[in-house]
Amino acid sequence: MKKILFLIFSVSTVLYLNAQEADSLFQKGNDLYAKGQYQDAIDIYENIISLGYESPEIYLNTGNAYYKQNVIARAILNYEKALMLVPNDNDIKYNLELANRLVIDKIEVLPVFFITGWIKSIRNLFSSDFWAIVSLSAFIIALIFISIFLYSRNLSLKKISFWLGFFIILLSAISYIFSNQQKQKILSGNTAIVMNPSVTVKSSPDDSGTDLFVIHEGTKVSIDDQISEWKEIKLSDGSKGWLKAEDLEVI
Repeated sequence: MKKILFLIFSVSTVLYLNAQEADSLFQKGNDLYAKGQYQDAIDIYENIISLGYESPEIYLNTGNAYYKQNVIARAILNYEKALMLVPNDNDIKYNLELANRLVIDKIEVLPVFFITGWIKSIRNLFSSDFWAIVSLSAFIIALIFISIFLYSRNLSLKKISFWLGFFIILLSAISYIFSNQQKQKILSGNTAIVMNPSVTVKSSPDDSGTDLFVIHEGTKVSIDDQISEWKEIKLSDGSKGWLKAEDLEVI
């Protein structure tokens, strides 16, 4: 038992010290950014990320530093990563919009069925963690109403508790689905940013494939498949083709 407690204490201490170090580095990076030393700030922010610490603030500040240096593709990449963590943050969305205005390719977005778009807009209101908390909280509340339904002798109270329990269970299930979808969006790695100034999309995953079209740095693509060092990409207008993995960086 003493060994287990000592292990827990040791791990907790290490995590606390690492978190303190990350906070200190983040503040140092912010100070460098305020002084206009953008590349030095980027080096510190990316060092924090390499240590395993991620947050919307780190990605946002990294994107801002790249934007200040006119490295638009990397700015967009970091804004997109920040937006995955907090999908409805207006500051991040505004900065991303500014950066996207500097991208050469202006690609039309295919319309989606209005119900699908409505559901996505609701899901993107909050992060995966928030939806998970809502799901768990709703499930606990639903259990309370189910208990009332099972044990109450008051007929009116039984009816009310039944329907409230039903709707809250439904809310819990929907919140769980939203949480899982938001999490999968982060973990799936099925979107990427073009990092090279210009790349030619091929009809097949080899250099001898037919040239289909050219896209430029900063363009966001979906990844549908991968064969060796080639990735099949899809643009927001539905156009598809193959690019080398080295031309992309996954969000």
